[in-house]
Amino acid sequence: MAPKISTILIGGGPCSGKTTGMEWLRKGLGARGYRLIFVPEAATELINGGVAPWTCRSYDDFQRAVFEMQLGKEAAFVHAAEKMDAERIVIIFDRGVMDHAGYMTPEGFEQLLADYHTTREELYARYDIVFHLVSAAKGLEAAYTLENNAARAETPEEAAAVDDKLLAAWKDHPRFTLINNTEIFADKMGMLMREVLAFLGEPDVPQDATVWVPDTEG
Repeated sequence: MAPKISTILIGGGPCSGKTTGMEWLRKGLGARGYRLIFVPEAATELINGGVAPWTCRSYDDFQRAVFEMQLGKEAAFVHAAEKMDAERIVIIFDRGVMDHAGYMTPEGFEQLLADYHTTREELYARYDIVFHLVSAAKGLEAAYTLENNAARAETPEEAAAVDDKLLAAWKDHPRFTLINNTEIFADKMGMLMREVLAFLGEPDVPQDATVWVPDTEG
């Protein structure tokens, strides 16, 4: 019998809590018996490997490299999941292919779609549900930091602008969920956990999700 595979995208602006959120999901969903697969962010891998906006001829050229790498990575992870001996598999994507609409010029992104013979709707369909975690640069500026990601260098103002563009890129996904900032960071992570568990059809979603908090936060 083929496994039931659910695809979840975790996105958002810089310093939004994505990394910590995925650790919460790793602990919370793992404890409930799900086989978890995490697809890492392509842009960070390329930047750390020397392929960056400042080494490419243009920002759109860099985004094309990210797009190509991301398509291949996602296909590899999904194909591997289809061959696994597990009843319930959750694939969690650290960002997705529609992010490029938030980083490229409108003309560049339209050309990208044309060159790859695809549409926004087809890109949306790669993910069952999309979660956009709002950057701390929008309302919690004192908590904004880039210390946990050497590949990022946005100022708070730039981060807020990026968050707006990414939000616009994803908001038309059929199952788009916004995870806003909260004064207590654990509450934001708890909100994400509850929404994911509800999406997966878990019957007993506790209101206090801090039971899943990992030992480290960020």
